[in-house]
Amino acid sequence: MINEDALKQRIQRWIVCGSVAIMAGKFLAFWLTNSVGILTDAVESIVNVTAGFISLYSLYLAAKPKDAGHPFGHGKVELISASIEGLLIIIAGGVIIFEGVRRLFEPAEIAKLDIGIIVVAAAGAMNYLMGWYSIRMGRRYNSIALIAGGKHLQSDTYSTIGLAIGLILLYITRIGWIDSALALIFGAIIILTGISILRRTVADLMDEADKQYLEKMLETISENQRPDWIDIHNLKMIKYGSGFFIDCDLTLPWYYNIEQGHEACEALRRAIEKGFSDRITLSVHSDSCKEKHCEHCRVADCPYRRQPFTTPLVYTLNELTQTDEQRNE
Repeated sequence: MINEDALKQRIQRWIVCGSVAIMAGKFLAFWLTNSVGILTDAVESIVNVTAGFISLYSLYLAAKPKDAGHPFGHGKVELISASIEGLLIIIAGGVIIFEGVRRLFEPAEIAKLDIGIIVVAAAGAMNYLMGWYSIRMGRRYNSIALIAGGKHLQSDTYSTIGLAIGLILLYITRIGWIDSALALIFGAIIILTGISILRRTVADLMDEADKQYLEKMLETISENQRPDWIDIHNLKMIKYGSGFFIDCDLTLPWYYNIEQGHEACEALRRAIEKGFSDRITLSVHSDSCKEKHCEHCRVADCPYRRQPFTTPLVYTLNELTQTDEQRNE
């Protein structure tokens, strides 16, 4: 059986090693060319490496089991890691813009641009591949640290493509201000990337409802629904690292005994695990059915039915997440 935590840490170690190699190549290119445009890429590589080490440490902490002091586990440290990465990206963008403005007034001689273009292009290709792999594995194992790191690497790739195009124009035209203009443009892009990551992590730290996960939950319940799950509502989901904490109300036939009710709740847990993982903590409040549920109840042999069955209950996100107060129950 795959140890997901160990796998995520191994993935992040490879990404950190690759980022260190790319950073070294970019600073070599800057040393050869003296291009502030290439410096923008090299400075962001420092952020990539720093953020990579932070993400690696956060994955190590997130893998630690629950304890008395952390009854919900340590998974939220991944959000803190992603937030720090977002701040570092914003700071790097500010440094790049500052250097670009300075070079507008104090131009520097640029040399060996052909070598610089080749190094930047190769680094961009490596960044894209590492970012694609990090996002792919992050989505598979529900790791926001891997996803944030991957998006950062890919945003670096997009800016690198633009930088390479600009460097080619600079190589052909030899117009010096193009180098500074590149720094200003891509410094701004880098800042916007950092703000985007911060907005996502702050939303998760505030336990904002994630529509993507709720829609996946809706699909999972709809595909595995049992006749005695008469109604499911008041559903809430909180994500901690790769784990999920889920609360919901499950309406069951009123005549069920404790054993039957427990078995129905366990069946719901098993169904949710099919769509997510076994890293769920499910808390179910069971309600007894009422006469108004008869028209949607699919329990065929109910001995106490008072209204004929008409149509099955079709779940929507609104139905699934409504509280008793919203339903006036």
